Parts: sequence; C-alpha cells; structure tokens
Amino acid sequence: MEEPPRIQVDRLIDFAAAVYESAGMPSEDARLIADTLVQADLWGHQSHGVLRLGWYLDRLRNRVMRPAPQIEQLIDAGAMGLIDGHDSVGQVVTMQATHQAIRRAKAHGVGVVGVRNSNHFGTCMYYTLAGARADCVMLLTTNGGPAMAPWGGRKKIVGTNPWSVAAPAGKHPPLVMDMANTGVARGKIYLARNKRLPIPLGWAINALGAPTTDPQEAIDGIILPMAEHKGYAIAVIVDLLSGVLTGSGFLAAVHSPYETAQKSNCGHLMIAIDIEALQPLAQFHARMEAFIAELKSVPLAQGFAEVFYPGEMEARNNLRNRREGVQLPADTIADLRRIATETGLQSKLPL
Repeated sequence: MEEPPRIQVDRLIDFAAAVYESAGMPSEDARLIADTLVQADLWGHQSHGVLRLGWYLDRLRNRVMRPAPQIEQLIDAGAMGLIDGHDSVGQVVTMQATHQAIRRAKAHGVGVVGVRNSNHFGTCMYYTLAGARADCVMLLTTNGGPAMAPWGGRKKIVGTNPWSVAAPAGKHPPLVMDMANTGVARGKIYLARNKRLPIPLGWAINALGAPTTDPQEAIDGIILPMAEHKGYAIAVIVDLLSGVLTGSGFLAAVHSPYETAQKSNCGHLMIAIDIEALQPLAQFHARMEAFIAELKSVPLAQGFAEVFYPGEMEARNNLRNRREGVQLPADTIADLRRIATETGLQSKLPL
C-alpha cells in the first residue's frame, strides 16, 4: 500500500485557519483553532487533529458556536475567576482562561479559573503545556457529552471527561499527562472508522450491550471506562469540577462536538500553581530531572526498548513531524478536499 503523503505543517495551518475565517471567525482566533488541530496531529494524536476540522465548521454554520467571541468575566476575586463563554469557540475561551490562571498564579501563588458555557477545545495538553512554559504546574479538567454509562448501568450519560496536568522538566520537554477516563478517547474510535480498521475488544459495547470491534457500533453504543469502576469515578469527579462547580452543564446536558447542531454547554476548570511560590525554580528543575532519570533507569520489561515519561513520545513526534510533515488517513484527506471545495479554498489546500 502506498504511504500517505507528508503535508507541510505551516500550509496545513494556513488552510485550516482560512476555513474558519470563511465562517466568520477573526483571523487570530481562526489561526488559534487551526493550530490546536494541527498540533494534535504533530503530537501523534490524530483523533483530535484536522479530522475534526469539519465538525467545528458545521458547529459554526449551525450557529451553536459563536464565530466572534462573547466572553464575560463573572467573578474576578484575586486568585479566583469565573468566565462565561456564551457558546464562543472553545479554544478561544480556554486560551483566555489559561492566560488568566497563569496571571493569577504569578500574583497569588495559585490561580483558579472556572469556565461555563464553552465548547470543545481540542486537546487538554495544548493549554496545560502553556502553563508549564510559564513555570507553572497546570491542571485542566473538562466535561463532554455522554459516552459511557454509570458503572453498573446501561445508559450513557457520563462523558469521557478528559483532564491534563503539565509541569516543566528542566533540560527535558515538559512532563504532561492528558487522558480521557474511558478506556480510549472517543476520537480514536472515529479515527479507526476513518482508517477502516477494527477496534480492540474491551474498548466499547454495542447498543445491545455486547462487546464489539466495529467502530460504528461502538459510536452508536457505549464506550467503556478505563479500569472499570475507577475510570467511572474519575469521570464523575471531572464532571463535578468542570460542570457542577462552574455552573455549566453536566452529564446528559452536555453535548459533544460530533453533535453539530446542539449547543455544547460544557465547562472547564483551570488551576495554575506558580512553582516559585513553593521552591526556587532551579531547584524544581533539578528535582524534575532527577525524577525523570529515576523513572527511566528501571530494568526494561520484555518487548520494550525504552521507558518514556508522560509527554516524551509526543515531544519526539512533534519534532519529527515538524521536520518531515504530517501524514493523514485517506478518509481525513478526502474530508479536507470536500471542505476545500465547499469553501472555495482549493488553492490553499496543501495536497
């Protein structure tokens, strides 16, 4: 089988940004959302990459997501803040919350910003890494539309509800964790469908409650939590922090980006901790280097060539793909061609 072509990163960002500008987004905001998508592909997380370009475009066209942001500061109380996104683009709202949390942390040692009435924002680690680059330890939680059932139930009302923590790591790229609380992010099932591949047993059950390897049956059915009841419990806590605490939607009131005619009602919680409020920055970096060295020093298990710390593989993928260009599944490329035709932007498509 012929290998997919390598696509130049800057040209792919330019195309995605032009698509969103054509839907009425300000150029700076359009470039932000484009960068979040392409960055996911650069990290190797194609489930959150330009595969989603058309979903966000449809949400803009269906007027369930505002092309021009309308963001309201509801609470401004020292270390604490709360903003209402009023259905603005999730990436734009969340980046504002990120900058605000960092600013509050620098002033008070910790910055906590809640967000209500936002939209899906791509990968959590895009924002927590911004905190790490500002010498903060950053945590971000967000809720999503129903994907799994409460443990012991058979109706999906709980989202995948991802969360991320990132920290600077001295001479190394930042340490970062970004995960959903299902056994797999739902986007990976959409990616398997695009690649026309089966999914592993244990990822999902179909609408009748039977195990399935068919990605479409999984999408129509229920995605299973990671670690059984433990993944369910973490997902509930993330919904508490992101939805209940912020005053946003929760459980079945939240809608996923795939539901392109429904308002999202999702919420986020951002917490930034200024490292220098707790210890000298140089000391923290030295401790992180020692931490990573110890993780990587253990004897290897059978079948493994190296121990990675969280975020290390993404950092390596990013460097390689920026140098060589990204490769996309055939169905994703076909969807980009469709969008280019619909928007009259064929000349900008880097294919």
